[in-house]
Amino acid sequence: MELREIIGNRRSTRYLDPDRPVEIEKIQRMLEAARIASHFGNNNSVQALVVHRETATNEQVASLHSPVGGFQMELAPVVILWYIECDAMDEASARLRELVDCGALGYGPNKNKELEETLVPLFDRIGEALKGPGMPDMDCGQAVAQATLLAFEQGLGTCCQGSGDWAKVEAAFGFPESCRIVVAQTVGYPVENPDCGGQRPRLPFEQLFQLNSIDNPFPRSQEVMSELSQEKLLQPAAPLPGREEQIEGIREKYKLPGSGMI
Repeated sequence: MELREIIGNRRSTRYLDPDRPVEIEKIQRMLEAARIASHFGNNNSVQALVVHRETATNEQVASLHSPVGGFQMELAPVVILWYIECDAMDEASARLRELVDCGALGYGPNKNKELEETLVPLFDRIGEALKGPGMPDMDCGQAVAQATLLAFEQGLGTCCQGSGDWAKVEAAFGFPESCRIVVAQTVGYPVENPDCGGQRPRLPFEQLFQLNSIDNPFPRSQEVMSELSQEKLLQPAAPLPGREEQIEGIREKYKLPGSGMI
């Protein structure tokens, strides 16, 4: 499958088969893609704990329940906890030197001097501030995005979930204080149509993107829109015909609650 098809057809998959195990090799491929995603300062603060529902403890599984879409946690054979290892920023200097050594950062005969006299002191000075939400969380998003593309390519479905109590989750899995969970990603084989009901609602393009000024909407070309549609990067708007019937069939098969929001 070509990348444009993967991007165009990927949608959050909320209905997963609880009885079909996910091969560990497929999870590894997702993690390999996440590992080589862009990382601010090459800090490698984005890490992940893979939870196998069948072998996790009752306490661990119970801690994952989400106040929104909780049924997804119950159905998913695998849940990946993506987190930030804040102490990774303590090694920022070493990571920057690695970038210089491999030719990814700096240029000219004075590149090492610039590194040691400018960048290293800067990162040492702001290191504690960098441990908070910000750039590392952006890196986490990129890692999850690349992992998601690999999941879809392998026939899997995923959906990202939050938590009403991350501290409870961190305690159940023994996370140290230096770690901060950002998001939980359910993984499994979809039991719903690959189109997942069509393109979900989004705010108007002109409202979201600007050019040169916050008051100047980015110009949207209908020709580009047509090209994207032809390349299957855009889908018809949801809901597609038969969507409600499909969801109701899934609800009855897996005895889900009357409301999918709890």
